[in-house]
Amino acid sequence: MTTELQNFLELPYGEIEELNLHAKEQRNKRVAPGIIQEERLKYLADEKRIKAVTLLFSDLEGRLHMLDYDKKWLVKNWDNMTFDGSSIRGFTAQRESDLRLAVDWGSFYWAPSDILGSGKVMAFGEVIDKNGGPYAADLRAMLKAYANKLYEEQGVTLNAANEIEGFVFKGVDAEKHYVHSGKFEYVSTGGYYHSLPNDTLRLFIDKSAEVQRAMGFQNEKDHPEVAPSQFEINYSYSEVLGAADQIQIYKLICRQVATKMGLTASFLPKPVVGVNGSGMHTNVSVSKDGKNIFWDPSGTEKMSECAWQFIDRILSHGNDICLLLNPSVNAYRRLDPHFEAPNQIKASATDRGSMIRIPIGNEKSARVEVRSVAPDANPYAVLFSVFRTGLDGNILPIENLRGAARYLPDNIYDALENFRKAAWTTTLLGEDVKGRYAELKQASADRCARLLGTVVKPPEVQFHHEVYNQFLWNQF
Repeated sequence: MTTELQNFLELPYGEIEELNLHAKEQRNKRVAPGIIQEERLKYLADEKRIKAVTLLFSDLEGRLHMLDYDKKWLVKNWDNMTFDGSSIRGFTAQRESDLRLAVDWGSFYWAPSDILGSGKVMAFGEVIDKNGGPYAADLRAMLKAYANKLYEEQGVTLNAANEIEGFVFKGVDAEKHYVHSGKFEYVSTGGYYHSLPNDTLRLFIDKSAEVQRAMGFQNEKDHPEVAPSQFEINYSYSEVLGAADQIQIYKLICRQVATKMGLTASFLPKPVVGVNGSGMHTNVSVSKDGKNIFWDPSGTEKMSECAWQFIDRILSHGNDICLLLNPSVNAYRRLDPHFEAPNQIKASATDRGSMIRIPIGNEKSARVEVRSVAPDANPYAVLFSVFRTGLDGNILPIENLRGAARYLPDNIYDALENFRKAAWTTTLLGEDVKGRYAELKQASADRCARLLGTVVKPPEVQFHHEVYNQFLWNQF
């Protein structure tokens, strides 16, 4: 279809990067929300080439939802936008369906038009309940409130960066068609760092990295991972809310780029048995008044006592929060130490089978790496549970914490049982949201055999949260 008569916003990648880096700087400097709101509304009103604003929000399980609002309508009605919450799994019941959606003006993004559509800009939305407060099942709002409270009361900033692994498979919607084919086809059979220039996997990584760079990710490195057709594209640290948003955008970018290439980017934790699965190693640190409080040059592994207490709290609650970090049936295939995956509830500077690793660092980069996180987890649930557990959780007696080896569950049923009986998860999420989340995970579990076996079953793939749709739900 010709576009000669259209005049929609289509900016060069370099210009998009400048706009996104400026917005990121405003977030890092914590520019007052009112000032940013005024600036964004003026921009929308003045930029005639924008036709729509895409608002993004995530449901309780971490699926990303997108609504396009006409730009002219949104400029006039940004404070009165509603949507049907009963259509979102884990949100409201049908009898109380209406929810509001507010614009988080600080989370504004400019996106390349060839990947995410011309004439559009993006922002994350905040789900508002009928009483005008943050909606309880919007875990992004929960994370934002927690981070803001720590900053305002203690001058503390939560920092995170996630190493998100995935696979690229042949064909569009490969997960959807798995029920018929029973297999995934690699696009590359190289391994760690082995991908020649211009082969399919390298082209996918290059294009995805290019889009990320334009969207202000500040890339660090990218490479094929250990398994065939597996990739990882790393980017720099961010304040925790921006870091969680970037996880959602990262997966969206990879999905879009792969689709345009006639491929599928999959974030199933273990789509193929017999090779390494995909993780989402979660690197976190805490700074106070601009200083990294996890660093201590004279401490064990050059980490402060504060950092070790943070680690001990996470280890103490490792089984309690495992379901939040590993939310799918398929995720428990990955927790296999034979494939460099962490299943031991311990911390180590060297053993990659440990739930927590202490990377080599310095005053700037000292951090804790939580390795037992699946890439299909709700990023807001992951970062909220890791930080709140690390800062506010309980610590087991030292003989229990560092005594006999303890292990994470090897199936979702045991993880569900741990999650339900733990008082800490009620403290984290509240009784209502905890119950809703457990019900959703129980439904996922009941579709699959308790013992995983050696073959990936279609229900693990077909009903994976990344590819949920109404058609598939209605088959149950």
